[in-house]
Amino acid sequence: MADTTQTAGHGPGSGSHSGGDPTRRDFIYLAAAATGVVGAAVTAWPFIDSLNPAADTLALASTDVDLAPVQVGQSITVTWRGKPVFIRHRTPEEIKSAVDVNVSELRDPQTDAARAKKPEWLIVVGICTHLGCIPLGQKNSDPRGEYGGWFCPCHGSVYDTSGRIRKGPAPRNLEVPSYAFKTDTSIRIG
Repeated sequence: MADTTQTAGHGPGSGSHSGGDPTRRDFIYLAAAATGVVGAAVTAWPFIDSLNPAADTLALASTDVDLAPVQVGQSITVTWRGKPVFIRHRTPEEIKSAVDVNVSELRDPQTDAARAKKPEWLIVVGICTHLGCIPLGQKNSDPRGEYGGWFCPCHGSVYDTSGRIRKGPAPRNLEVPSYAFKTDTSIRIG
């Protein structure tokens, strides 16, 4: 008859492993852990992805504008993120008057060069910084105030040809949105 006795601690199911090879139990632990990690990632991905902006929101995040049809001295208004953006193709006189301002006398001091990437083009958000009204000055027939820029009819704020506050209750200049020239006659706002 064969001897079926096992030395203590060295038989099947003893839990002891003296060799360098992985046991079946080690493999099952690793496989279960890997499956758990993959399952957690697959489960968490929809929640993490839902934190990204929706496609319609991304579409509003930037606006491309063709400047070629805008003549010198003309203004257009485009919408970006639900706000009006004033784009003015300034005349040499408007540029000169904006550059010649003594910045130290301004309530919100900014040079014209800090506000316009190209002197002939001024791009500002068309919302008064006082209480959010939309200033007049986009049409040639609109009142522009004594500085030739924009005039807010709500409380009388007056902006110059660089969109800087010159008179009235507005605390800050008209905001300059982030924008970049894609070509000489095309910009991307946002």
